[in-house]
Amino acid sequence: MPVSPSLLAVFAHPDDESLLAGGVLAQHAADGAQTAVVTATWAPDSRRAAELAAALDVLGADAPRMLGYGDARNGSSAPGRPRWCDVPLDNAVAQVVAHIRQVRPDIVITHDALGQLTGHPDHRRTHQVTLLAVEAAGIAHLHPEAGEPWQPRVLYAATHPQCGIGDLGPLLRGVGKTLLAVPDEYVTAAVNVTEWIDRKWAAICSHSSQLEGGRPLPALLSRVDTERRDRILATEYFTRLRLPTGGPVTSALTSGPTVHGEVPSRPTSLNQ
Repeated sequence: MPVSPSLLAVFAHPDDESLLAGGVLAQHAADGAQTAVVTATWAPDSRRAAELAAALDVLGADAPRMLGYGDARNGSSAPGRPRWCDVPLDNAVAQVVAHIRQVRPDIVITHDALGQLTGHPDHRRTHQVTLLAVEAAGIAHLHPEAGEPWQPRVLYAATHPQCGIGDLGPLLRGVGKTLLAVPDEYVTAAVNVTEWIDRKWAAICSHSSQLEGGRPLPALLSRVDTERRDRILATEYFTRLRLPTGGPVTSALTSGPTVHGEVPSRPTSLNQ
């Protein structure tokens, strides 16, 4: 039996999965856990879709699950389809609920509320949709057409704390990109993926279209020395978001960190 819990990652674009969670996806897959990725944008017959399939193969994940909507900043990403950020919210949530109920993961991973370092509108939309979908997936009366209810145990937001952008910041600022990072105390898991870094980098490089040009992050990473690139990629940061867990029922609303009033230590892996 697998030691690691199963994972479903919900991200906006092809390459987000490799850049933000490639290490943990490879780690959990190698441990025998099911790993799958829902990608909101780009047409299934596009070059980016083929690159995504290659990257997921490298990471040991299931075949791509593409929603096929348009990228907010690329009009050619899904001709004839609406932009992901323009899809009616309930419609978008229902589609992600369907994938959660099909995969039935222990853990779901998505973008943080900032939309990662650059605040991309597709990242923020994916965060909003996934928050609602993870809760709705466990409630039978919501989206009954999407399958039997399933409640993931944990939802994590992939993020970047202030302490983790030292080598990455200058790369982004150098091409005029914004740099949004959360306070360090927002991080609840800092996962060292050094053991999987070669596989993570190979998955990133599978997105070959993003190695072209001057602004995509894979292209920026490809032009720095290996030591610096490894420092950037070696730790993946996450914030654990609260979900219904069936734990003890309190008789009042509290502001404590846990039901038992204890502050948990920061884990070094994603757990249930």
